Amino acid sequence: MKITLNLRDRSTDEHRQLLFDALTEAEPGDELELEADRDVDPHLVRYQIERDRSLDWEYAHLDEEPREPRVTKGDPLADGELGTIDVRDLKPQRRHNVLLEIFDELEPNEGFVLVNDHDPKPLYYELKSMHGDVINWEYKSRGSDGWQVEIVKTAQSDADDEDVITRYDVREIPKQEQHPTIHHRYGMIPEGGTMELIAPHEPRPLRQEFRQQYGNSFAWEVVENEPGRCRVQITKGDKTEEDTNAHGDSDTSAAPAVDETVEIAEELDVRDFPPARRHELIYEAYADLDVGAGFVLVNDHDPKPLYHQFEAEEGPEFQWEYRQKDPGEFRVVIGKAERSIGNATD
Repeated sequence: MKITLNLRDRSTDEHRQLLFDALTEAEPGDELELEADRDVDPHLVRYQIERDRSLDWEYAHLDEEPREPRVTKGDPLADGELGTIDVRDLKPQRRHNVLLEIFDELEPNEGFVLVNDHDPKPLYYELKSMHGDVINWEYKSRGSDGWQVEIVKTAQSDADDEDVITRYDVREIPKQEQHPTIHHRYGMIPEGGTMELIAPHEPRPLRQEFRQQYGNSFAWEVVENEPGRCRVQITKGDKTEEDTNAHGDSDTSAAPAVDETVEIAEELDVRDFPPARRHELIYEAYADLDVGAGFVLVNDHDPKPLYHQFEAEEGPEFQWEYRQKDPGEFRVVIGKAERSIGNATD
């Protein structure tokens, strides 16, 4: 049986109660077609925890407003079995917001199984940085059919109420993953949002990267600085073309426009890959290009630092052209043109 439920224009409490009531009345195998003005995923995970009942859901139209998920009620969960959330259909910006909200609501010894399309280890660093050492993180599967991780809150969180969207203790993150992880998550937070970093000292090289990539569109404040521990809060501002070019750090006007003869062979969307893997994939894609070919890079933040690396390493045959600059979705054509005789080297 199909059940239609409109949850728009409801308070948070009404939103959850109406959904819980409809799911409780439904029979196993029944499908609920929901219409909501916000993500319902935290409610659906909460229902599985409180009612020991499995649920399966997918969105009719990804990332469109209003949300229109279809929820199928399943069988009772077995003893010790945890509810599941599959985030493979959610864009990265929504994934983190949903998962942080779910973890915030967990009581000690409650948990869920996360299904993702890549190793979600950056989420582990984020949760541990925000909540302390109260996370049991156990991989159940790793592979092309999805990564499954059992996440349990082992004790009451010591998270504070400070007005930050996210926090990373970079001392807990492997060095090669630190900067890519931070840039990846920063690209998801909204304008006016604040990210907090905890480092053994002020991360000045990271600040320089931010100046190069974001110009004057962020505020950097050291709120604590003592031996072995420095807290920095980075607040995201409005990145306008005027601000960026005035600063001089994000200007790519000198980039050679992609030649009309360059054939675009494919699209490389790296948004679903962990930060440490993205540059590797992009360099591999460029190395595989024939002369006169190119691809469209899709990223969730401006990949401008990559432009400077290519420019320095690849020379005049490298071509770069922006096609789209929207929050959460940047598109850049990267091409490999024939090196002109005047620039050829022996």
